[in-house]
Amino acid sequence: MLLALAHWFAQDVRTFSVFNYITLRAVLAAMTALFITFLVGPTMIRRLAQLKIGQSVRTDGPQTHLVKAGTPTMGGALILTSVAITTLLWGDLSNPYIWVVLLTTIGIGAIGWVDDYRKVVHRNSDGLSARAKIFWQSFIALAVGIFLWTHASLPAHTELIVPFFKHAVWPLGAIVFIVLVYLVIVGSSNAVNLTDGLDGLAIMPTVMVAGALSVFSYVAGHAVFAKYLGVPHIPGAGELAVFCAAIAGAGLAFLWFNAYPAEVFMGDVGALALGAALGTVAVIVRQEIVLFIMGGVFVVEAVSVMLQVSYFKYTKKRYGQGKRIFLMAPLHHHFEQKGWKETQVVVRFWIITMLLVLIGLATLKLR
Repeated sequence: MLLALAHWFAQDVRTFSVFNYITLRAVLAAMTALFITFLVGPTMIRRLAQLKIGQSVRTDGPQTHLVKAGTPTMGGALILTSVAITTLLWGDLSNPYIWVVLLTTIGIGAIGWVDDYRKVVHRNSDGLSARAKIFWQSFIALAVGIFLWTHASLPAHTELIVPFFKHAVWPLGAIVFIVLVYLVIVGSSNAVNLTDGLDGLAIMPTVMVAGALSVFSYVAGHAVFAKYLGVPHIPGAGELAVFCAAIAGAGLAFLWFNAYPAEVFMGDVGALALGAALGTVAVIVRQEIVLFIMGGVFVVEAVSVMLQVSYFKYTKKRYGQGKRIFLMAPLHHHFEQKGWKETQVVVRFWIITMLLVLIGLATLKLR
């Protein structure tokens, strides 16, 4: 009932011309999401602690992490709730892209929620099976790819853009486009999830990348800016700036509770969903390669795990004993094992992400 009244209020407010500006609504979305998360956060943390929904810590990891055992997790549900409410309040609900990103985020978040719930409530260390998890992620990602392909009104809406070059585009057929969408959404979802291993490590890069994607969304949705900056004009994509701003606002507020020493963790429900959200926005505004650049920390973390597992299996099969490339994977644990303090790893990865985001934004002009 309250949500319906709030939505009615927001729709009524938007009858004033000033509220038709996407930029203003994006700012209001960030503030609203930040306020909701700040307001509800302490109560949610207490409730999770009462329910004993605590994080389990791997015993073979850094010994300094053992003190984190029992810290409330599944806090990502608060981020998703805040983002959803805020987007419904300030977004244009007649815009199909708003519903694509919302449903994708909530759908992937539901997968993470089931996984977390089985781990921390049912005490099933395996959680949702890897096969089931990848199946449902694939189902949602492929559905998004098919939708975007069938609703593309111009060839530019399905081309792969190569940044830094003004006319470097690759036309994509239906199968290749859908596969690309699948890889970006599923890949970014799991990459953010793998990065979420230290206090505040994943959420701040997510905030920075979401903020940058809000700029790309606004430019893509603005005919004049899109033509001037050499990016495809995608009518309606500007509304995604509101969604991205909501992620940034909710993420910043969540960092208040997730900063070292963390009072709450995102869990898979938050990390999987936020990664999928970034990937979905990127494919809509045709900035997959730019996302790869800006989310370089996520990419490296995921690649470190794949290399570690592949090399271990290869050497075990070939030599009878598995060998490792890194002291521990994902990469942030490798640096911890080398003697870096947790806060050093986190802040340095933040700095790297900031630089990569600036490079990504620079591609708007360097074409």
